[in-house]
Amino acid sequence: MGRVNHKDLIPGLPDDLGLECLVRVPHQYFSSVSSVCRSWKRWIELPGFWRHRKASGLTRKVIVMAQARVDPTPGLGAKKHAVASTPVYRLTICEPETGYWAELPPVPGQPGGLPMFCQLIGVGLNLVVLGGWNPVTWEVSNGVFIYNFISATWRCGADIPGSKRSFFACASDSDRTVFVAGGHDEEKCALKSALAYNVVEDKWIAMPDMSRGRDESKGVCIRGRFHVVGGYDTNMQGQFETSAESFDIATWQWGPVQEDFLNNPMCPRNCVDDGDGRLFMSNDTHVIVRQGSTWQAVVEQPNSIRNMAFMAAWQDKMVVIGSERFGAPYETLVLDLKSSKWKRVEVEEDFVGHVQSGCCLEL
Repeated sequence: MGRVNHKDLIPGLPDDLGLECLVRVPHQYFSSVSSVCRSWKRWIELPGFWRHRKASGLTRKVIVMAQARVDPTPGLGAKKHAVASTPVYRLTICEPETGYWAELPPVPGQPGGLPMFCQLIGVGLNLVVLGGWNPVTWEVSNGVFIYNFISATWRCGADIPGSKRSFFACASDSDRTVFVAGGHDEEKCALKSALAYNVVEDKWIAMPDMSRGRDESKGVCIRGRFHVVGGYDTNMQGQFETSAESFDIATWQWGPVQEDFLNNPMCPRNCVDDGDGRLFMSNDTHVIVRQGSTWQAVVEQPNSIRNMAFMAAWQDKMVVIGSERFGAPYETLVLDLKSSKWKRVEVEEDFVGHVQSGCCLEL
């Protein structure tokens, strides 16, 4: 696991038992545990510690969301769970398998809340917040903020270089790199440029351009390739394409465009991978999976989740967050992909607000 001076890891216990105690600490207490002593902090930061924690079945999938704060004092006659007319977005975290919900510390220097339409990406033990619009001035931001789950602290990353872009595709290799492609500039022109950001080195590098501009496309990383799905070029005026293209990270090249990657021209925001090479989407009524070159229905969505806000999948499980209709309170459900059975997750009243974006991490 690496050399660490672990003298008196836990006084009175052999080192191997002390380690077994540390790997069992719930993720929300990492910052408290790592502040106890330097030895514990060093252990928790070791890659081997996380490999051991995962091998022991102790890691948990968590969802982090840019979620609107629920208005605690709605006016007389207003609906329960009302959201302010000008929503303020904050970061919330959910552990679907246990029903744990909490709010993360706010991003420093953002008194108006999270940037509107910012992108959230999980990279290792970090949450990366990219871009968005200033919620007060509506100015496009190229800012990057990184939250570390071990120290529970924020730091500023290097700004996204080049044109200020909105509604871009992004995904990570889950280790140290975030890939960004497309979106549109301040003149509403779709972009075909792409970038890679090394979170550890805090460094951006240019990637080759895509074959065409892609605004409002979706990015996913699968088996060494960064896929950019759907979107539309400037002259399409919001008419989504069915095509996709993928970037081979090893060869640093884009492959041929797949013109009929999607069955229908639709917004691809809910296109997600399960970490094992499978792609899932929602077509409003069903969860569908890509099998070979076609999409097939997996299971019908409950009537309470017709307005889908967020999806994530992993290890034969899927979490979906949505509502029966636009403006209705959000519900959270977990789907067992083996049995095709849905299970409702209990949600506190503070966490039923609108979700703009989200990501999945393993802690």
